[in-house]
Amino acid sequence: MPLLQRAGLTLMGLFYVFAGVLHFLRPEAYLPMMPGYLPAPRALIYVSGAAEVLGGVGVLIPRTRRAAAWGLVALLVAVWPANLHIALENVPLFGAEQGAGAWNWVRLAFQVPLILWAWSYTRGARVDRPPSSGA
Repeated sequence: MPLLQRAGLTLMGLFYVFAGVLHFLRPEAYLPMMPGYLPAPRALIYVSGAAEVLGGVGVLIPRTRRAAAWGLVALLVAVWPANLHIALENVPLFGAEQGAGAWNWVRLAFQVPLILWAWSYTRGARVDRPPSSGA
């Protein structure tokens, strides 16, 4: 894997581990992001945090990289409604008094490059398997 691609992979893995851990350390910061129609918002925050940590670690392990990258793609698609909710309702985030207006829409749009970034690691080389003996 080229150096730039490996650096991007490491950055992505660490980003998701850090973001996932924050879900456990500060779940209350994520509560305003949850659309009212979703049940058990705190549990969903923990589930998404665990998925981020597992995905972040998983992409750093060659044997699990492709599956973990697909998992991160799925996670980013799954949290799209929360990000749309943030933009539509101008939800204040992380203790802010007011919503960030246009920046909430930028945050929503940023999901697309994040999905593409994770997806780029779904196409990597497969783990080599020993050739079958043919017997």
